[in-house]
Amino acid sequence: MSEDYFFDTYAIIEIIKGNPNYEFFKDNVIVTGAMNIAEVYYALLLENTEEFADLIIKKLNVQIIEISQDISINAAKFRYKHKKLFLSYVDCIGYILAKENNLIFLTGDEGFKNMDNVKLIKK
Repeated sequence: MSEDYFFDTYAIIEIIKGNPNYEFFKDNVIVTGAMNIAEVYYALLLENTEEFADLIIKKLNVQIIEISQDISINAAKFRYKHKKLFLSYVDCIGYILAKENNLIFLTGDEGFKNMDNVKLIKK
């Protein structure tokens, strides 16, 4: 049985870049949040044209999970509980979305290293 993942921004960018450490995930449906796609798009714009960024985003097989008020509040509580790790709001929301949707949080962020429900893959 294959595992299902929530892709954080870093994971999506590494797949776009062709990082061999993320090769296993390249054919997966990219389950993520709208803010993660916004971050990916911004990262693409920093190094490319808007047309290129549009093309890449359109090529991704993405499924967006909506953020409810409860998810937002739980993510804020999670971020507060782990404030010494300096985790971003987007990552905290993603982590909580993953847990609430029985997905494994796929990330390269060391802050999540010892947390449950995480698949940490480095560069």
